[in-house]
Formats: sequence, C-alpha cells, structure tokens
Amino acid sequence: MQKSTKYSWQVLVLLLMIVSFSTTDVFAQTTTISGKVIEEGTKETLVGVNIVVKGKVVGTISDLSGNFTLRVNQAPPLTLIFSMVGFSSKEVEITQDNVTNLQVSLSEASILGQEIVVSASRVEESVLTSPVTVERMDIISIREAPQASFYDGLNNLKGVEMSTQSLTFKSFNTRGFNANGNVRTVQMVDGMDNQAPGLNFSVGNIAGISELDLESLELLPGAASALYGPNAINGILLLNSKNPFQYQGLSVQMKGGIMSENNRSTASTGFYDFAARYATSLSDRVAIKVNVSYLNADDWQANDFRDQSLLNGSTIEGGTRTNNPGFNGVNIYGDETAIDISRFAPSVIPLGTFVSRTGYEERDVADYNTKSLKLNAALHWRITDKVEAILQGNVGSGTTVYTGADRYSIANFMLSQYKAELRGSNWFVRAYTTQERSGDAYAVGIAAQGINEAWKPSFNPANIPGSWFPQYAGAYAQAVGSGANASAAHSIARAFADQGRYLPGSAQFNQALADVTSRPIPGGPNGVGAKFVDKTNLYHYEGSYSFKDIKFADFIVGANFRTYQLNSEKTLFATDDDGNEFTIQEYGGYAQGSKRLINDKLKLTASVRYDKNENFEGQWSPRVSAVYTAGQHNFRASYQTGFRLPTTQDQFIDLLTPQARLIGGLPLFRERYNFNNNPVYTSQTVSQFGAGVSSLLRPTVNPTVLATAIAQATAIVTQQVQAGLIPPAQAPAAIAALTPQLVPVVASEANLDKLIPYELTDFKPEIVKSYEFGYKSLIKNKLLIDGYYYYNRFENFIGGQVLLQDASVAGEAGPNAITGLNLIGVGPGGRNIFSMPVNRKEIIKSYGWALGLDYQLPKGYTIGGNVSFNKLDNINELDGFQPAFNTPEYRTVFNFANREVFKNIGFAVSWRWQDQFVWQSSFVGNNVSTQGLSVMPAFSIFDAQVSYKVKSIKSIIKVGGTNLFNSGYRQAWGNPTVGSMYFVSITFDEFLN
Repeated sequence: MQKSTKYSWQVLVLLLMIVSFSTTDVFAQTTTISGKVIEEGTKETLVGVNIVVKGKVVGTISDLSGNFTLRVNQAPPLTLIFSMVGFSSKEVEITQDNVTNLQVSLSEASILGQEIVVSASRVEESVLTSPVTVERMDIISIREAPQASFYDGLNNLKGVEMSTQSLTFKSFNTRGFNANGNVRTVQMVDGMDNQAPGLNFSVGNIAGISELDLESLELLPGAASALYGPNAINGILLLNSKNPFQYQGLSVQMKGGIMSENNRSTASTGFYDFAARYATSLSDRVAIKVNVSYLNADDWQANDFRDQSLLNGSTIEGGTRTNNPGFNGVNIYGDETAIDISRFAPSVIPLGTFVSRTGYEERDVADYNTKSLKLNAALHWRITDKVEAILQGNVGSGTTVYTGADRYSIANFMLSQYKAELRGSNWFVRAYTTQERSGDAYAVGIAAQGINEAWKPSFNPANIPGSWFPQYAGAYAQAVGSGANASAAHSIARAFADQGRYLPGSAQFNQALADVTSRPIPGGPNGVGAKFVDKTNLYHYEGSYSFKDIKFADFIVGANFRTYQLNSEKTLFATDDDGNEFTIQEYGGYAQGSKRLINDKLKLTASVRYDKNENFEGQWSPRVSAVYTAGQHNFRASYQTGFRLPTTQDQFIDLLTPQARLIGGLPLFRERYNFNNNPVYTSQTVSQFGAGVSSLLRPTVNPTVLATAIAQATAIVTQQVQAGLIPPAQAPAAIAALTPQLVPVVASEANLDKLIPYELTDFKPEIVKSYEFGYKSLIKNKLLIDGYYYYNRFENFIGGQVLLQDASVAGEAGPNAITGLNLIGVGPGGRNIFSMPVNRKEIIKSYGWALGLDYQLPKGYTIGGNVSFNKLDNINELDGFQPAFNTPEYRTVFNFANREVFKNIGFAVSWRWQDQFVWQSSFVGNNVSTQGLSVMPAFSIFDAQVSYKVKSIKSIIKVGGTNLFNSGYRQAWGNPTVGSMYFVSITFDEFLN
C-alpha cells in the first residue's frame, strides 16, 4: 500500500503541473455567444444539441426551448461545432457580427458509415478508414435494439459470440477460444478495466454501466495489445458514458416483463428493471451527474441433467443414475464425489466399480434470485477552456451465477471503481482503483458436497459403519451374496446408504447449506467450506499525449502503471514466507506514428508497446497497418502482436477443492509441492497405465500373485513401523488390510514403462501474431460493406493441465509398482491431484473471415446482416491437445428496421443463427481422464421490438421480445437454458426531441 500511495502522490503532482501549464487562457477576454438551434426540415426547436468550441473542451447544450448561451475565454474569430446523434454536424464560424441571436439549423441524416471512432488508433478517425475493423453502437442503435438490454445487443455485431451464464452475467468473445468469464478479452468503462482483479472474470454488465448513461460502445475484434496492453488478445470493448455537460436533464426508464423457459421450476416468472439519470451544469464550469439502476428477476436455470462421468463405459448421451452407479450429472452437484468401492470388499466387488454419491440439482443449491444494483456519480470541472477534470465513482453489486470449473453463486458481489482524470483535446492523465468484494459467493458443487458430508461422511480411513461408501459397499456385497445381479445390487445399496438423506427445502438441508456456504474453501475442522473470499484491489495510473505541432506525421505516446493487491484472507491465494499474500506490479508504454501519402490516399500507421510484469519477462507488441482509399473504397492490411499475461489466479492461486488442488503456474508452487523430487504425471498418462493394469488382471487371484502381494504389504508396513507411523502391535492388521489392494502389483510392474513424468517448462505470457486484411466502403451513401480476413498464430498458449502425484512419498526418482497403484487411485498411499496452468509447446493456428452488409432502403427502411467464419487450422497437429476453441464455424445475423415507419412509430427485428460446435472446459466433475468435450447444438433466435414516441410526455414506449419462439438454447457446457423474454419499457427523457 505504501508503494501505491507513493505513486498516487507522483500522479497528483503531475496533474497539477499539467494544469498549471494549461491555464493561460483564464485571463483572456470573455466572449458570450447566444442563439437557437432548430431542425432544418420542420423548423422545430432542437433540445440537447451539443455545442463546443473547436479544439477546446468548453461547450454547452441547447435548452428546452432550443436556446443556448456560451461564454468563452477567447475573442472572435472562433469556430463552434453543433452536433447531435441522428443529425449532420455543422461548423459555424463566429465573428464579432454573429455572437448573439445566432440561428443554426441541423438536418436529420443517416449515420450509415459516418461514425467517428477513437478505439482503433486512440485518435478520432472515420470508421471507414480505421486501420482495423471496429463495431459500434450509438445512442440510437442502443435505444432501438430489439433486445431487452444493450448488452444483449452485442449479439447483433459482426463476429461476436456470447456465453450466457445467467441473466446478468454474459461474456463476449470474437475469433475463437471463447470461455465463461473470458480472460482473452478486455472490457473498459470510461477507460477503467472492468475485470474483477481477484476472481479474474470480466463482469459483463453486473457492475458496468447503466443503459441510460451509455453514449456509445466500440468493439475491436482480435488483438489490441499494441495500444491497450495485456490481455486484449481476442478483442476489447470500450463503453463510454455521457458527459453531463453534453447530456443534461432527467431521464427515467422502467422496464418489466416475463422470462419463460419450459424446464424451469416455474416456467414463466416476472422481471423488472428500473433506471434513472440526472445531470445538470451548476455553472459554465461545473457539471454533475448521478445514475441509479436496479434489476430483479428469477434467473435462467441450468437444467442439463445428462451424464458427464464417462465411467463404467457410460457416455454423455446414455448415462443415467439407473444404468451408471458413477453417474455425474452436468447440473447435478454432490455426485462429483466418486470412488472405486472395490477397496471395501475386494473379494466380492470387482476392481473399477466406481460409485458416486447422490447429488442435488442446481436449482436446489444455487441462489437464483438475481439482483443488480448500479450506482454512479461524476463531477466534471472545466478548469480552463482547454482542461477538464473528472471525479467519478461507479459501484455495482448484485447476485448472479457464473460458470467456471464449478458453477458459482455470486451472492452479494460488489465491484467499485473510482477515478480521477484530467483531459484536454489531445491528452489525458487518469488514476483509478478497482475494488472487488466477493460478498457471499460460493461454489455450488462444493456446497452440495458439503451438504452430503454434513448429513453423512463419505468415508474415512477407519471406514466407520456410519460412512456412506462403506455402507453402500456393504449393502452391495450383501445383495450380490443373496443372488442379486449388479444392477439390482446397486439400486439396493443406494437406497440403503441414502436413508435419511437431507431433502431440498427441509430445515436440515437449509441449515447444512447455510453452514457450508459460511465457511471459506476448503473448510476446516467444522466441515467442507464453499465460500469464496476475495477483497483484491487494483490501482492503475496512465496518461496519453497526441502531438499537434509536428507537421511531418501524427504521433501519440502513452504509459501506464498498475498494482494488484491480492487479498483473499489467505484462503484463495498463496502466501509468502512471512504469511502475506502477494502484490503484483506491472507497467507499460506505447508510441504510435501515422503518415498520409499519395495525396492522402494512403495512410500508414506504426505503433509499438512494451509491457513488463514483475513475474515475467517484458513483452513487445508491435503493430503496422496500411489503409488505401480509392474513391468510395477503402482497403486495409495490418500485422500486430498481442499477448495475455497469466491472470492473478493463474499466477498465485493455491486452493484445495474436493476434486483437486488448484495451483498457479509460477515456479514457487513446483518447489512448494516438490515436483522436482516427486514427479507428476498427466491424467492421460495415468489413464494409459491404468488401462494396462486392468488388462492383465484375472477374475481369480493366482497364489503366486497373492504371495507377492503379501510380501509387498509386509515390506510397506515394516517401513511404516520403522518410521514410527504405526505401532508394531498394529502391523499384522495393517498387512491384512493392505494385501487385497496390492493384488494388481504384478500387473502394475508390467506397465511401468507407460508412466512418463510430465516435463515442466517455464511459465510465460501467451502470444498471438495476427494478420488481417479488410475492405470497407459506403456506396452512394446507401450500401455499407465491411469485410475482413484474419490469420492468428498463438505461441505459449495457456491451458489447464491436470497432474497426479504419489501422495505417499516425499521424494522419488521415478515410479514403482506401488506409486503406479497410488496414481490410479487403488494403492495404499493415495494420490495428489493438481490442476495448474501451463504453456503448450504446440503452435496453435486459427483463421476466419466476416462480411457485413447494410443497405438504406427508401422511406427510412434499413436492411442488413453479417456472416462470420472461424476455424482452428491445425487441430490434427496438436497431439491430442484440445485448446478449447469453443466457437461455431458459421454465425449469421439478419436485421430489418425502420426508425419511423409511421409517425412516431418504429420497429426492428433481428434473426441470428449459429452452427453447432464442441465446447471444452474444466467443468467435468471428478473424472480427471475426461476433457469435458460436448457438442453444443446449433440454434436460431428471433427478436423484435416496436417503439412509439410520445412527444407530449417526452417518452418512448417499447414493446418487444427475445427468442420469441421460445426455443431454449445453451451457449456453453454447464450453462443455463435461455428461454424467451417479453418486455415493455417506457423511457422518459427531459431533452427528448
């Protein structure tokens, strides 16, 4: 914290210096300009028109009568810019002759292809000539989208796919490698990184921005590290709020409706969403705004009850609790606890008889009462005509559900962001902090396991009669001994072991759930813990400057510094030798130059960025691009390098879960868990070994094999006695207990060559080298064409790796027969299961293209659509590695709309379709041999809205629905089924024209 305070003072001093150099115009002559703004066609007054002095930050808006008054610390001549969304901008020269009674008319205009963007190069430029493709939504397109929220409207953008984990938690992605809580994309709100700094997911719009306060959003598909730094490897989304000087008055939105999906506990339930915004200028120099929004709903439910265990020959398509005693339902929890019960009665129960505990459905354990509260306040102070200061605070809290290795009930989660910023027309400096509070968040799967354990322990080393698995095994053996077949015996055993089980909704169930979710993972003496504790803070400082006085070319430079202060109260992250959680510091800087050649037809841009994280080597991220304009046609080509730093969890997580110990990829964990002396093995290697052992086993025990087993058991117990681990008097019982489990020793010795230790390598940032070619044109101001082709080459690709280690030894040079048995889970010493991020050695290649067409029809109709294609290019060269591409090959969107088909009445419809694809993730339960593969079916969705503008009350009424034909769909493995939403909204805006 001391370091952060030091840098805060340095930033403050820098800000004061900049202000002091920028205040020369305070003493200049004051000029007062006044007039009225009207619509050119109807001659009606226009309210809320933005009026600024060209090249400065000073400005005002037209009032409710269309009038404006502006005081400027400058004598004429000067230029005013009049602008408003949906109208053509106009520049007006101000002289001594027209400073009063000025009348300006603006004409309504199509904005097709006329947008100005800043995201592609960090400077204003036409969307047609930007060096990379940019997708954009403005106030009008946000207001008229046929979806219930602007965030859902991202689905209409070219090349974008979404992963819906709940109503309020959605992750966007472009160009492959989609994931829940996607860490390969970046989302920024008013320049602040919106990612949770400790839990690492981009929080969608849980703690984002109110729709009433959203001015525009810009999405850059693909790598953007050259200007925006780490992690913008698949794309960046920039959300920009409304400046209170430019957007004033009171606006209120009330939205309500019905959510419907046939497989929910209650198929149809209501939802409501309220938002209000107020902004005003207290003087020519000071303006404020406040925002509040609140949403409440009964969330979408995850109700995929198929089997994902792949045990006992079961498949995802055919497994049930009836035909597979090791059943592990996708959205059923507690059944992840599974073991081979042959250990309890080896003479009766065959080796490899896996049984799982009876689980609970997600709807019984997760909190589906979704809430989202967003608060925002900002003070804007125009210190001079050239410098504006901003103090801003955003606070978001709520309850939602998120999908990762488990499903997580994110209850009472809070994310706060506070910013101080100074900016001029060509520079800015800002400092902000992001503060995450996990609230009462808990892992749903672990919670269900904890409920089971609270009712009846699964087992313990003494195999006491009251434990679940010994009871099951005993009942199974007795049933087989009475002549029952295996299927009937399993049914009898489960019914016996489940007697008195806590039922969902009962007082005992509710109390057990409350207990387990009040204890942090991994729990302690009082039982299993499912609660996540995270209070991590991020501190970020940055600045940028664009040179105006260099005639040869346009140049821009910038730099940033940030600190992560990890704080999980020592539950989630590793600690250092002094018992403190780690801090992470990183910094970066960039420079960009652009030059126009050939009569301004060719624009060349080059940029380079350097970033350094204290735990990794520095990274260079260059980008070069060329845009050639020939009349209405714009051709572009670019090359850039992007990179992704391992997340804070990838670096420092150290968490023991019921399935595995999750550890970071840094070298300290390899030392802490003795990987160098006690080798680790991949789950694939161990599975191959286990298959070889099983193939050599016989139904009856050969006397020679039994004698070998007894000798092995005697040797092990002798070592344990000599080490003082067991008293000598217990040695005979220990040998007897150990012998049946060591029958496969001979078979394991014959297969030791299959156990090859995993080769550990340095942990590095992930890198992508991206090539893109594009074309964009606006034909006769009616047809907008935008297409691109890209090719990506990933190095040091970061993926999860499950590793197994013999738990009974402190150090071994290599495997032996007993180590092999421990690794496959049937040996006496047990095994350690680790899950850690690693870099893949393979080069992963992907490519794709997208094409968008939008056409302006007569009488205000617009029609458009887009199609995108993404493909993993070299899957056959990856030696079985599955990199979780998680993206459909084809995705299409079709839009048809008219802003005013009749007077004050408009409509919009949208149809989208995406192909089936394979989803891969860590959401696999306890079976470490499966890779979590599942086909996500193709689906198509139809959305529509009709809006009516009621000018007399300055309101817009909107009636619409998404997924109107109620074809439930899932966008990722383990995620909820999304149904239909039917909604009505009324939006009041004091400055609505």
